[in-house]
Amino acid sequence: MIGIRSGVRSARTERTLSVFASRRRALVVLVIVLLVADVGDAFAYLKFGVNAGTQLIELKWNRLPVRYFVNNGGTAGVSANDFQAAVTRAFSTWEALPSARVAYQFAGFTAAQPGQDDGISTLGFLPTPELEHVLASTSFLVDDVTGELLESDIFFNSTFPWSVARSGEMGRFDIESIALHETGHFSGLGHSMIGETEPRNNGRSVIASEAVMFPIAFGAGNISARTPRADDVAGISDLYPEEVFSDDTGSISGRITKSGAGVFGAHVVAFNPATGALVANFSLDSRGRFSIAGLSPGPHVVRVEPLDDADIDSFFDLDAGTDVNFRITYFDRLVVVPHGGDSGEIEIKVQPK
Repeated sequence: MIGIRSGVRSARTERTLSVFASRRRALVVLVIVLLVADVGDAFAYLKFGVNAGTQLIELKWNRLPVRYFVNNGGTAGVSANDFQAAVTRAFSTWEALPSARVAYQFAGFTAAQPGQDDGISTLGFLPTPELEHVLASTSFLVDDVTGELLESDIFFNSTFPWSVARSGEMGRFDIESIALHETGHFSGLGHSMIGETEPRNNGRSVIASEAVMFPIAFGAGNISARTPRADDVAGISDLYPEEVFSDDTGSISGRITKSGAGVFGAHVVAFNPATGALVANFSLDSRGRFSIAGLSPGPHVVRVEPLDDADIDSFFDLDAGTDVNFRITYFDRLVVVPHGGDSGEIEIKVQPK
C-alpha cells in the first residue's frame, strides 16, 4: 500500500497549502502525481493520480457513500461534537451540488487518531507545533496493486486557535472553511490557482480568491471560503459527474506555446462574461496542451498567466520544469463552448518577460 499526504499551509504567514509525498509504509517510496489526460478526455481541474503497477489511476472513491469517523477529542474552545457538526456541514456542501454525484456518511466517534493506517477515515485534531505553517493536512492510503483508495484522514493542527462560530470569530481560524478545502482533497481534488495574493513578511496574503481549493487560506476570523465557486464545482463534478454535468457543459482545449515550443505549467483561465464564472486548469505536458471542462455553453474569454500567486510546489514538483517566464496573455478572440462538446484546439502564443 502507498500513502499520500496533502498538506494545508497558511496560518500566521498565510503561506501556501502544499501537496507533498510522505512515507507511510516501510520500504515504499511514495509518489503523488498529477493526472494528465489526453485533450480528448477534457477535464477541469488538477486531480491526484497514483501509480498502481503499470497504470496511472485517478484518485477517487469508488464506493459511495464514503464513511468517515471523528476523533472524540476536541481542542481549546471546540468540543468533539462542535467539530463533527462543522466538518459534516463541509461534506454536506459538496453533496448538495446538483452536478456531482458524491456522498459521505458520518460513522461515529472514535478514539483513533488521523494518520493511523487502520482502515478507517478519521478526522480530528493533532498537536503539531513543528508544522508552524500547517493548519490542516489530508492523507490517503491506497492499494498499490489496484489503485483503490482505502482510507483518507484529515488532521487539524491544534496548535492554532479554532472556531465554529456561525459568523466567525476574530483571531480564530474557521473550521468549516478549512474543512471544505480539506474535504475537497479528501474527495480527490488538487489545488486551484484562481486567486490573487501579495507578498507579506515571509509568505503571501490573500487579496481575493475564486476557489475554495486555492492553496492559500484566508486569515483568522474569515468565513468567506464556506461556499464552492465555479472552479470547485467543475472539479468535483468532473470526478463524480451526474449525467447532467457532461450533457449541459462543454470544454476548451488547446496549446500554450512560447517561441514555438510548448509551455508546461501555464495557468489557463476561462471566463464567462455572462455569468462571471471562472474555471481553469494548467498546460500539463511538454507540448503545452491544456483542457478545461465543466464550462457553460457560450462565449468565453481565455487568459494565460504564469504560476506566480502561490508556491510552485503546491501544484507541481519543483523539478517538473514549470515555466513562469512569460507575460500574461489573452487569446485574441472569444472562444465559444458548445453543448456537450469541445471548442476545438486553440493555440495561445505567449511572450517571455
